[in-house]
Amino acid sequence: MNHVSARGSGRRTTAPRLRAALVSIAAGVVAVGTTVAIASSASAGTTLGASAAEKGRYFGTAVAVNKLSDSVYVGILNREFNMVTAENEMKWDATEPNQGQFNYTNGDRLVSHAQANGMRVRGHALAWHSQQPGWAQNLSGSTLRSAMLNHVTQVATHYKGKIYAWDVVNEAFADGGTGARRDSNLQRTGNDWIEAAFRAARAADPGAKLCYNDYNTDGQNAKSNAVYAMVQDFKSRGVPIDCVGFQSHFNSASPVPSDYQANLQRFVNLGLDVQITELDIEGSGSTQADNYSRVVRACLAIARCTGITVWGIRDSDSWRASGTPLLFDNSGNKKAAYTSTLSALNEGGTTTPPTTTPPTTTPPTTTPPTTPPPTTAPPTTPPPGNGGCTASVSLNSWTGGFVATVRITAGSAGLSGWVVGLTLPSGTLITNTWSAQSSGTSGSVTFRNVSYNGTVGAGGSTEFGFQGTGNGPTGTPTCSPA
Repeated sequence: MNHVSARGSGRRTTAPRLRAALVSIAAGVVAVGTTVAIASSASAGTTLGASAAEKGRYFGTAVAVNKLSDSVYVGILNREFNMVTAENEMKWDATEPNQGQFNYTNGDRLVSHAQANGMRVRGHALAWHSQQPGWAQNLSGSTLRSAMLNHVTQVATHYKGKIYAWDVVNEAFADGGTGARRDSNLQRTGNDWIEAAFRAARAADPGAKLCYNDYNTDGQNAKSNAVYAMVQDFKSRGVPIDCVGFQSHFNSASPVPSDYQANLQRFVNLGLDVQITELDIEGSGSTQADNYSRVVRACLAIARCTGITVWGIRDSDSWRASGTPLLFDNSGNKKAAYTSTLSALNEGGTTTPPTTTPPTTTPPTTTPPTTPPPTTAPPTTPPPGNGGCTASVSLNSWTGGFVATVRITAGSAGLSGWVVGLTLPSGTLITNTWSAQSSGTSGSVTFRNVSYNGTVGAGGSTEFGFQGTGNGPTGTPTCSPA
């Protein structure tokens, strides 16, 4: 691809317009709060990464692997940052240029550089409507869904244990005042595609933090409200999501919103982390410097704002180069914005990210989800009477693997617990289960409810899921009260 015109989440071949016009752009697991590796021997407080690490956070940058031969670029990278994000090297077109044929060369090179220099890695991005390889652009429906899930599984598995956080899904909501999903080929596979991607990512790399990432969501507006509603729904139903990324591309027409910190905080209040993932601020001098320090202070004021990533190192490395939006000038000299950012980091915040994820509210089991059910509809068998239950399975399959979602529907007397049984085809092996306890991984398998989804009201339903290798189950599962 044309690297010069690229940004974190898309291509740009014309000069950036004002904020309103940004609608056209597509933008080593370590527990939160543990000591962060510092990417140089610098004393704490003298570099961006070292100062952020003092506060239990990271300060990262997007990296283009083809610039690792640039000594000035690499010198700043290794000195200042303790987190890296692949600018383009881990996207779908880069990692799976031909269906089923994966190329990790450049992504691996970045991971190796990070590991050699004490940095962690944010993975970007597993599923996105843009920068898809041509073969994926030509797919649709269940074929595309299966290909997407296979891609998520293969890439996350390849980097298992090496990625701090994944942008699992990128830019799935439309701009404007509707709060609607973006009309994309992925969206047209069914409204549950985002959930399916997150479940596949969790199964493939259980230790990585799983994030949703988007732009124009920095303040409270229709788009950020829609993302909030989705995350709230996911948390209530046990869909695996750990963090939300805010790209934070600012300019004079759209400066840092007055409710920036409050908006980040409301997402944290749902029980997850927030991260500033693609920060750049057009401008110069004291105005730019003040805006950078404001963003840093907002993050430090929130316990679970775990880090900041700027989208590039020098102004000349930016997708918005004409707007001089970064912390270093074209020659690699520190700008006023660098000084204000470091000062804000050194001032510190009143909070430090917790060392463990706090417990979240027990998910309700009787409230119907706000997103439509999977594209494979469950059978229309009416709820049984006398306290019984029924179960149905929907599958997202690809060559060699599948994700299964099992829906339990209670009878007229409701449930205080349930047991579901099914038989797996010969050679099939369960690799991960969520929202249930399983008795085994092959053959005849029994699933029992966990603490938060055993009680189901009369006629209500709940779900659990599992991922496996081989072929998914084809028979109707049994269900009985526990």
